[in-house]
Amino acid sequence: MNTRRTRVLTGPSVLHARHSDAMAYGAEPGPLAIAHRGGAALAPENTLAAFGRSVALGARYLETDIRVTADDELVCFHDATLDRVTDGRGPVRRHTSAALGQVRVRGTEHIPTLVELLESFPDANVTVDLKDREAIGPLLRVLAHRPFARRVCVAGAWDGWLGQVRAGAPEASTALGWRSLTTLITCSRTGTRAPRWLATAPFAHVPVRLGRFPVFVERLVHQAHDLGVRVVVWTANDPHVMHRLLEAGVDGIITDRPDLLREVLVSRDQWVPMGLVREHRPAADS
Repeated sequence: MNTRRTRVLTGPSVLHARHSDAMAYGAEPGPLAIAHRGGAALAPENTLAAFGRSVALGARYLETDIRVTADDELVCFHDATLDRVTDGRGPVRRHTSAALGQVRVRGTEHIPTLVELLESFPDANVTVDLKDREAIGPLLRVLAHRPFARRVCVAGAWDGWLGQVRAGAPEASTALGWRSLTTLITCSRTGTRAPRWLATAPFAHVPVRLGRFPVFVERLVHQAHDLGVRVVVWTANDPHVMHRLLEAGVDGIITDRPDLLREVLVSRDQWVPMGLVREHRPAADS
């Protein structure tokens, strides 16, 4: 029997959910420091160990990939197959959630479900990379729980997929889809004004480089902000690059090294750790 399905929150979990409900994704001030795959350089990627390490550092934002299991559960996993980082073999899609519970990442950590991640760290917001069209239905079932939806931003997918997410889970945030993002990057390179129709989502998740070509971050930030879109750059692990991106005005950085990004933000007086967010809550909600 699979015991890892979404459950009704009761008791202390309800208190966590209510607290998180007041922390909508992106509502806090300052640049977003987002731990890529939980902080993949600090612990096995997309595991509770990685997520927990980043949360212990004070990170308020975690990033994960999702894949669909044979029984339509969502697990936090990047690759389509298990071979690279686990002791299992074959496509994730061919294994049930229960079977994947026996697989170990880097020999030590289990593969968590998306619900397990959201419940384990109720004060954290989560960026979800949507890897498969088949994941949309299961994702919308998870996001039907409002306290989850308000803490999630869905990214890394085609425009049409993200449009389905916005229609089915309006409380969740999304990033621009691949087509819109490509158009925005092209406009930044050529100096062409970005069309207004691009502003379909509050965030643009932009790579540091696109193949062999650099992204003109300063131009892109200006164009995106003119459209009301916030720019999050991935994946930056070098402190010098982090400083350059922040000088360019980016609104967030996705990194494998949340420890280094924390140091950079602290040095710039821009670090807002998780514990301080609670001070912004209305007195009536305390």
